[in-house]
Amino acid sequence: MTGNEASRGRTLSAPAKLNFYLHVLGRRSDGYHFLDSLVVFADLADELSFHPDDGLHLSIQGPFAAALTRSDRDKAGLEDNLILRAARHLAAFAGVQCGAAITLTKNLPVAAGIGGGSADAAAALLGLARLWDLDLESGDLARLGLKLGADVPVCLKGQATFVEGIGEKLTPVTGLGKAGLLLVNPGTPLSTAAVFQAHGDSTSYPAPIEAVPNDIDALARFLKARRNDLTVAAVGLAPVIGEVLDVMAGDKACLFARMSGSGPTCFGLYREVAACHAAVAAIRRDHPTWWVAASEMRSDANAPG
Repeated sequence: MTGNEASRGRTLSAPAKLNFYLHVLGRRSDGYHFLDSLVVFADLADELSFHPDDGLHLSIQGPFAAALTRSDRDKAGLEDNLILRAARHLAAFAGVQCGAAITLTKNLPVAAGIGGGSADAAAALLGLARLWDLDLESGDLARLGLKLGADVPVCLKGQATFVEGIGEKLTPVTGLGKAGLLLVNPGTPLSTAAVFQAHGDSTSYPAPIEAVPNDIDALARFLKARRNDLTVAAVGLAPVIGEVLDVMAGDKACLFARMSGSGPTCFGLYREVAACHAAVAAIRRDHPTWWVAASEMRSDANAPG
């Protein structure tokens, strides 16, 4: 997460999370899955701003606000938003009765496999801890985050990380270098729970431990030796994902393409962002209803302090 110093840390970005690979190793009795994954972050993000208030209030704006905003007849939809749940968990843990007016600018697609809700929850924990001037022990936010979702702890880190266990075992990764990223979403939301259900009880194995790739070609080879175990299940639910992957793989400048998380967003790995912009123009021309964006892999320097 990156803070906006001009607003004294009360505006935070919640960057898109990408699973460069994702192996599903098993499932606990409580439904949580054991995972092995390399997570990185793009420089595309939602944004959250925080201001003091007597109660807890959330307003949503931005290009994907409508996907999160339900009709006035269903107040429960907004009240169950992960941001407000994070706020309530944090207030209860800290034993405070503080309020906040939170504004979410929703720039990323919803139910897209890029950790939007988890990243937003992580930004909420960080932003409110600052706003409320909480004195927390190291690891408190990660433990709170894990109760909200398996992706929240790594989203609190905001940097390239190997993720193991149910999302609580985090090993930071440095030295991946720069890479252009192309993100493509066909506009078919997918429920993470539905994809895992379709995946069933099939289990995989951890990726072999190797040296961290330090250039773009080594990174592409590294990823080709791994998988996203949820791809088959996701394509079965949304066949258009297969079309997205075919389109991306057809670009000679794309070194590697894969679905992220539980889908449907797919990413392509490029040497330079300029090549991503060329791909964006071509895909938008041929598939005007798809969400397509060029980005860059966030560097180690973007990690939260």
